[in-house]
Amino acid sequence: MSTHSAQTELKLVGKLILTGDLHCETGLHIGAGKGSLEIGGADNPVVKDAFGLPYIPGSSLRGKIRSLLENALGLTSPAELVYVSKRRGQEVRIHQSDRPDDEICLLFGRNPGRLERVEGEALESKVASPARLTIYDAPLDQDSITAQMRENLDDEITEVKSENAIDRITSQANPRTLERVPAGARFRVRMVLDILCDEDKALPPRLLEGLRLLEDDALGGGGSRGSGRVRFSNVKMMWRNRDFYSSGGEEVELASGPDLGQVQAATKNGALAEKLA
Repeated sequence: MSTHSAQTELKLVGKLILTGDLHCETGLHIGAGKGSLEIGGADNPVVKDAFGLPYIPGSSLRGKIRSLLENALGLTSPAELVYVSKRRGQEVRIHQSDRPDDEICLLFGRNPGRLERVEGEALESKVASPARLTIYDAPLDQDSITAQMRENLDDEITEVKSENAIDRITSQANPRTLERVPAGARFRVRMVLDILCDEDKALPPRLLEGLRLLEDDALGGGGSRGSGRVRFSNVKMMWRNRDFYSSGGEEVELASGPDLGQVQAATKNGALAEKLA
């Protein structure tokens, strides 16, 4: 639990670097949008980089982790949510408060100003918080797409899943195709958590909680239909304090393990906070 107050002074203590592998346990679909449709291609293509390789946008990971933590912490009631967008049919609601110790706002940032709540009086926030958490785009590890997998894929790297929606009255079929990164693919993830004061040392366990929640949820589209199950492996947490940047000091390994569970166990009971100096 964070102990921030309005008087907490922010000054970089150091940066916690979390790296690891994200494995697709089932096919993964993170859509590229309507502007990328190709003739003869899938109805819903996946997002790709300039080299034509699928990747996981940092914004997708960040948004999903934030959503899961908001639910876990009971911050999704209408009184806790504000509108980011009210465009018809495209309403976007997220949690935001003016509480100095709000860990969601500390991790993901908070802007001052007037925001309309979903329910209740508007939020007049005078408290600005820089986002502590940065999540980078996760590139595909091409070695994870084996020769055997390539033989059975619809494309060199992706598969096409056919789905069908049936009208309950007329029984008319509405077939569609969904491009997915296949099960077995692996992505390299990197996250940086800025520690700006001693009170921020309570945030790394919250980040690990969000990652573990993701393993039992779904990333991307089609989660309720089987897509998007992922797990993390080869997780490592490194610490770079101010000396690392100002005078070439050594970085310190805080925890590492083959899975999130072992890393989380190594950081229990305040063991991690003691090393963040």
